[in-house]
Amino acid sequence: MDIFKSLQISASGLSAQRKWMDTIASNLANSRATRTPEGGPYRRRDPVFLAEPVQEGNPVSTPDTSRMGVKVASIAVDPSPPNLVFEPGHPDANAEGYVAYPNVSVMEETVNMVAASRSYEANLQAFNAFKNMALRALDLFR
Repeated sequence: MDIFKSLQISASGLSAQRKWMDTIASNLANSRATRTPEGGPYRRRDPVFLAEPVQEGNPVSTPDTSRMGVKVASIAVDPSPPNLVFEPGHPDANAEGYVAYPNVSVMEETVNMVAASRSYEANLQAFNAFKNMALRALDLFR
């Protein structure tokens, strides 16, 4: 396997995990937002990951599916209903006195944050291992 393709695979993982962390941060920051420009409470979001072949230098070559990187295909909005909390004095309360809060679970987001962080670290270690192998190979030619 070409060392640069290995670096490209790890880099795609780093980029995807960073996007996941950004999405988690957005979910946590808006976990109490009862109003959005679209109307209603904030809706939890999740990245949708897509495996993709590593780009070859030759555009005519067929993609090698044994060398797959990852990318964020889209950001999906969680369709689950908002959490209704009885707060009759709240400005966003409905006629029955319930306020629709975002469908964000701080505990679930924390678990996702740990998973994304560990995945990022694993990709970073792989990237550094490939980089060190390339540097050692260059040292052989000195």
